[in-house]
Amino acid sequence: MSVRGRAAIVGVGTTEQGELPGRSADEVAVEAISLALADAGLGKDDLDGLITCRAGLGVGGVDTGVGELLGIHPRYSATLQYGTCNFSLHLAVMAILAGLADTIAIAYGATQRSEKINFGVPHSVDLASTAGFVHIAGPAGLALQRHKYLYGTTDEQFGNIAVAQRQWAQLNPLAIFQKPLSMAEYLEQPYLVEPLRRADVTMISDGGAALIVTSADRAAEFPKPAAHVRGIAETTALDGGRTPENLMRPWIANVARDLYASSGMGPQDVDALYIQDPTAVWVLQMLEYYGFCPVGEGGRFLAEGHTYPGGRLPLNTNGGQLSESYMWGWLHLCEAVRQLRGECGPRQIPDVEVAMYCSTMTFAKGAASIISTSR
Repeated sequence: MSVRGRAAIVGVGTTEQGELPGRSADEVAVEAISLALADAGLGKDDLDGLITCRAGLGVGGVDTGVGELLGIHPRYSATLQYGTCNFSLHLAVMAILAGLADTIAIAYGATQRSEKINFGVPHSVDLASTAGFVHIAGPAGLALQRHKYLYGTTDEQFGNIAVAQRQWAQLNPLAIFQKPLSMAEYLEQPYLVEPLRRADVTMISDGGAALIVTSADRAAEFPKPAAHVRGIAETTALDGGRTPENLMRPWIANVARDLYASSGMGPQDVDALYIQDPTAVWVLQMLEYYGFCPVGEGGRFLAEGHTYPGGRLPLNTNGGQLSESYMWGWLHLCEAVRQLRGECGPRQIPDVEVAMYCSTMTFAKGAASIISTSR
């Protein structure tokens, strides 16, 4: 069953980002939902669906708790252990197409920074973890070393990811990191996990994000332009370390293949690209596997300046996780919707009609969505 043109995002809400002490993750999620409802011109009683995302290693994010706090009792609700917004959006679209709900809020709230949650733990049982690489930066660093060995990628080429996203963040009032970052300053940073520097890895932060999803047939009823879901795709790599070259995550190419088939579009149609980036390595890999440059050519593509403000492929115009906020990539989809509406002020992309968001759950699964101004 094709989802093309059958669901749409009609509301978006984001809270302050950074540190939100004295609040629970569920309280932050409820604030984000309230903001998204107001943006869509709805009240909480208009919701008949709720999808929440557990807040990583912290507590909260369960639909029953968030729903009770919000004061709703929708006919459909669910919680994903790892939502990264793409997975949550896809579940909402499927629920709407199945007739389980008509108007669904998808939401994430986190207070992991205020709670001082320890992320220095194994993310899976594999060789990298047993060797002491317990944070995602460890295996990501190994993946970058492999890319450098295979393709000759340099530190300076790779550094264009963090430097460009910092330039975008300087145009975004919501972004946490707005201090300018030059290439020279980037290269002067010591390695955090060689060859990754501090600017290549996200900083854990508090915050909330929510979106309202409904059927495309209803989209014209809402006060702001809808972002129509044109295509979705997912894949898993659950065999993990048994897969040759799994550090390089070649299975991402399967998501790209299915996404483009689902949407009837290709990389040439994308006006704005969003890549979930707990580390900058994910950006390098996904630029290649989604066909924006050939595999192995990511370093040279970045060095040509395409992803900077004014470049031909605006990438993570919010500043991404590297400079805007951690948030498991939820803010990428919020930014994509706002770009399609023309609401992004000095960072607004001219004539943007199609946006794409790619995300992964470490080395285990991937998902992507294409949204657009038209069905």
